Amino acid sequence: MKTALFSLIYIILVLPLQVSAQTGYIEVTAPGNRLLKLAVDAPLPLDPIANIGSAKEISDVLLFDMNMSGIASAESSDTLPKNRGIALADSDFMPWTTSGYDLLIRSAYSIKGEEMTVEFRLFDVINRKQMSAKRYLGRTNELRRFAHSFADEVLLVITGEKGCFTSRIAYVSTQTGNKEISVMDWDGHNPLPLTRNGSINLNPDFAPDSREIIFTSYKRGNPDLYRRALSNPTEIAMSKRKGLNITGTWSPDGSKIALALSKDGDAEIYTISKDGGNPRRLTVSYSLEVYPTWSPDGKQIAFVSDRLGKPQIFVMDADGGNVRRLTTSGSYNVNPRWSPKGDRIAYSRSNGGFQIYSILTDGTGDTQLTSDGNNENPSWSPDGRFITFSSKRGSDQGIYIMRADGTGQTRISKGNGRYFQPAWSRN
Repeated sequence: MKTALFSLIYIILVLPLQVSAQTGYIEVTAPGNRLLKLAVDAPLPLDPIANIGSAKEISDVLLFDMNMSGIASAESSDTLPKNRGIALADSDFMPWTTSGYDLLIRSAYSIKGEEMTVEFRLFDVINRKQMSAKRYLGRTNELRRFAHSFADEVLLVITGEKGCFTSRIAYVSTQTGNKEISVMDWDGHNPLPLTRNGSINLNPDFAPDSREIIFTSYKRGNPDLYRRALSNPTEIAMSKRKGLNITGTWSPDGSKIALALSKDGDAEIYTISKDGGNPRRLTVSYSLEVYPTWSPDGKQIAFVSDRLGKPQIFVMDADGGNVRRLTTSGSYNVNPRWSPKGDRIAYSRSNGGFQIYSILTDGTGDTQLTSDGNNENPSWSPDGRFITFSSKRGSDQGIYIMRADGTGQTRISKGNGRYFQPAWSRN
């Protein structure tokens, strides 16, 4: 059993926004719990020569984000009549109302050299009201971020909770021939390599401020824990104790790191301070204990243990007390990740191949989310709406995202090689 579990272990920003006045919160609901029908109007160029590529990219980002949100069905509406501007006074809502839309996003953009201005407006078509207006100033390479940021705003206005569309995902890939860590936007765009040490690098995890990550690397022969800022290539050793220093994860307040260490024999769960010192052992058993994950309030830790013969998910208090078994179905359950809302834990279960499940923290509501391929390493978006995971479907292994209920499964990683062990940023 220990050999099998160890095998699983081993194999496995920017300019500030210039914001215009916002009209306030207006609740919009669709009858019969149907998806809201949202139109994304073609972006209006404010320069004499339109940049068709930029306009398409703005629309593509908004359509992807809003369709993945699960609250709206978004459509590009280039065929409807154009208005002379995007302000409320310039808008004739009759064509949109006739076409059955609930919401309308209109935008305008201006490009001067490498500088860009993009303005967005969200309208309640039925009540003919402006719900939000935002203006973004920056470089042309920030265009996608501007559109993602407004999609976040749309979710905030409609649901009262901001979206996660400006967040990022760290992951391991073999594109270079080695297992290196990179980071990308939530939709798979703008991949950025982080490690380049030519070794095996695994299990990235974002700090609470999402400005740095921790990960395990074999670059000096032993599986040691390192940290590095996204903006600085320096890799700082956090734990290079004898044996395993693996599956590290930050506490919600950033003061501690939980990880598995084998310095005293079998792998056990420890915490260390954010500078790598003060190791404190939390589990004491003759079994393997790995993959810790913190509850969002920092009071509990879920982890994997084979103390009952095969790996299951357990939960304990953050000081190691009050240990209880969480999963009771399935004989091989690993990779737990606690939802940022605190109500559920996502994990992987082997049913011949691995599938992603989600379970309430009291052990009820155990729900299978995936069924195609071989799926592992779930990680929640910071708003709890989505889960990213790695999946091998056919001959390819890539990074996917899905809504928290398992719908909308979409591959986001691009290019050659294998992609696995995704970790979502905290904000």
